[in-house]
Amino acid sequence: MSTTSDKGLGGRRAQAARNDEVILTAARAVFLDDPKAPISAVAERAGVGISALYRRYAGKEDLLRQLCHDGLRRYVAEAEAALSESDAWSAFTGFLARVVDADVHSLTVHLAGTFTPTEEMGRDAMRAGELATALVDRAHASGRLRPDVVVPDLGLLLEACAAVRVPDPERTRQLRRRQLAILLAGLSAVPDADPLPGPPPAVGEFDWRWRRRE
Repeated sequence: MSTTSDKGLGGRRAQAARNDEVILTAARAVFLDDPKAPISAVAERAGVGISALYRRYAGKEDLLRQLCHDGLRRYVAEAEAALSESDAWSAFTGFLARVVDADVHSLTVHLAGTFTPTEEMGRDAMRAGELATALVDRAHASGRLRPDVVVPDLGLLLEACAAVRVPDPERTRQLRRRQLAILLAGLSAVPDADPLPGPPPAVGEFDWRWRRRE
């Protein structure tokens, strides 16, 4: 049987979770606009006192790390869900659409190099790579994905979609979906298609971005 004390504690935890979500939403908006913005700008946008923010995050780097790790976890979750689907091509394209809608790669482009990743983030990044490889392998095996597409191409595709941004969020979503459809048409296997130009991107070729910039 729950007590009044238990209910009060549960209410405080729920409020803390809501406050955290408000802070992270505000931080995402602030740092996508300006990665160099002070943490006080996040508190102002979230409508909370700076002390409330510091009770949850020790500093700006902790907040940036949390934002990027949340995005990485979302990527992993969407990839795992896609691999449970039976149709390889539908799973592949659906995965890309959901990641584009979640705007995961805007954080990658803007925040890479602004904090030191944790070991847990490193493990999750490895897991993300393994899952992406499995999705690409399945799409290749289905005959729908052109054979010269490699896993690192996905990151470039997702960043291209993330670069599309207008003031209206719904219009941004529409334009990104359109851009994704155009890019997916280019990924589709077509008889007698010309090979893609240049050497393909290599695994780890863009890891330099995650080195901490002073």
